[in-house]
Amino acid sequence: MLRLFLRRLAVSLLLILIISIFVFGATELLPGDVAEVLLGQSATPEAVENLRRAMNLDSPAILRYGRWMLGMLQGDPGVSLVNQLPVAQLVGSRFANTLMLAGVTVGIFIPISLVIGISAAIWQGSAYDRVVAVGAVAVMSVPEFLVATLAVVIFAVKLGWVPAMSYATDITSLGQLVGSFALPILTLGLVVASQMIRMSRAAVITALAEPYVEMARLKGASYPRIIWSHVMPNVVGALANAAVLSSSFLVSGVLVTEVIFSYPGVAKLMVDAVATRDMPLIQTCAMIFAASYLALATLADIVVILFNPRLKFE
Repeated sequence: MLRLFLRRLAVSLLLILIISIFVFGATELLPGDVAEVLLGQSATPEAVENLRRAMNLDSPAILRYGRWMLGMLQGDPGVSLVNQLPVAQLVGSRFANTLMLAGVTVGIFIPISLVIGISAAIWQGSAYDRVVAVGAVAVMSVPEFLVATLAVVIFAVKLGWVPAMSYATDITSLGQLVGSFALPILTLGLVVASQMIRMSRAAVITALAEPYVEMARLKGASYPRIIWSHVMPNVVGALANAAVLSSSFLVSGVLVTEVIFSYPGVAKLMVDAVATRDMPLIQTCAMIFAASYLALATLADIVVILFNPRLKFE
């Protein structure tokens, strides 16, 4: 078991290294640089070149990548090229907001999705099950930006129930708290719920088709007893894995949600850094999202291993 965990961890670290190379290479391909942004369009080529030299932007890419990775390993991702503040400080001030948004979304929608998915599987083939299945697929097929845009148009513009922009600060009442987080949580929650409902429903339906369920039926066990005493204990691992995998979809969803609702999180910080070509800030934010997704995917693998002893010997 320990060997298997260490192997998964080694693969994750290798993937992080590969991702860091792609992230650095992608930022290098962005047109223009921070020197041109800071000096403006009227700057002379000599002034731009002098500023690039002062910021060490003229050194070879391999050296800049090495300095960046060394700093990341030491917990120091560098200094923002735009405002000259430590990147760790800028990211740290926003990370709590993103974590709060994701945590509240998971805390609300994962339990609701479990109940809907399990109940749809129990009543498989009913009208309720068909509505749930079609609804989950329909929501999953709609891009996050379209869900967020429709939410703004309907609830903020047409109905006026909540503000179109979301703020994590200067909240003094419960009404402001609900209004500020309602639309972002709804948008992210639909992304999580659609995946969670489908996976939990599929896990329970698969368990209901197992031979031990048929044996329990032949012995005269009631349907509720079959569900709670035979099916549920055997799908705990699958449901836990589904919850972790569904949470990983927040990594992509939060990028869209924070930008559309101007939520002061890490994703909004990264998009703003792209506009100013602040490379250390862009690279650090991108690595945070990549590492978060990879950590959740690795956790999902570990959950499967823990609840499925047969995998220990594979």
